[in-house]
Amino acid sequence: MARGDLTDAEWAILEPLLPGPAPGRGGRWGDRRRVVNGILWRMRTGAPWRDVPERYGPWKTCYERYRRWAVDGTWARVKRQVQGRAEAEGDIDWDAQADSTIVRAHQHAAGARKGGLNSEESRAAQGLGRSRGGLTSKIHTIADGRGRSLSTHVTPGQAADTKRLEALLEGIAVPRPGGVGRPRKRPDSLTADKAYGSRANRAALRRRRIKAVIPQRRDQVANRLRKGSAGGRPPSFDADAYKRRNQVERGFNRRKQFRAVATRYDKLALHWQATNDIVETIDWIRAAPDKTRS
Repeated sequence: MARGDLTDAEWAILEPLLPGPAPGRGGRWGDRRRVVNGILWRMRTGAPWRDVPERYGPWKTCYERYRRWAVDGTWARVKRQVQGRAEAEGDIDWDAQADSTIVRAHQHAAGARKGGLNSEESRAAQGLGRSRGGLTSKIHTIADGRGRSLSTHVTPGQAADTKRLEALLEGIAVPRPGGVGRPRKRPDSLTADKAYGSRANRAALRRRRIKAVIPQRRDQVANRLRKGSAGGRPPSFDADAYKRRNQVERGFNRRKQFRAVATRYDKLALHWQATNDIVETIDWIRAAPDKTRS
């Protein structure tokens, strides 16, 4: 086993969640563990697919498996099932946290087929934005209280955090133990910085009966005071709970140890989302209480 490959305990969690060979496929599907390790090697290093070492089999097999499971939603489904496993073990901290992180896009991430769109529309469709620093993407996440992603969306780098919160909340769907009943979609609380403190976001959290731990911006405080009694009462704010907000940032730091997350190399937004789904799945597995990495 090479450094960073899946341990036996980790593979025992992941193996039952992956699709088997379709009818009529040959022996290339025989060693799924080797192929998945090849995909993870590429995630860790950010190297071109053609440079995947021979010990993981043909590079094209690794790439095609990665691409096929991105298109059919397998990686997203596996992440959900790993989250469900953690929920069944009582391992999810439902005092959630929201944040985002900017990721520089490598020049290889540019140039996806435009499909009739102009260059600006094409970049937006592929989750790429351009600024003085060049091409960037942004990863928006709601994490549990240990920094593991419950919901992640990728957007162009200039996308505003405040406008992504409702979509992130809709993306939470953790399966119930035994797969019985509707998935859990509502955290107990949500901690976020001032960028998420709009009235629309606070109203969305109230509708979902989620406690908001979000400080007010100075202009919001000033506007409320200027209105006097018509400005209403200030929103409640738990300063002690807010001190734990660094967990979501620690989660970003763990996942950015995979260089394909720290720098975007994928041209297509679909593939970039799948890259994040894969790395977040590994983060859930390796943060399990039984410490699968010996």
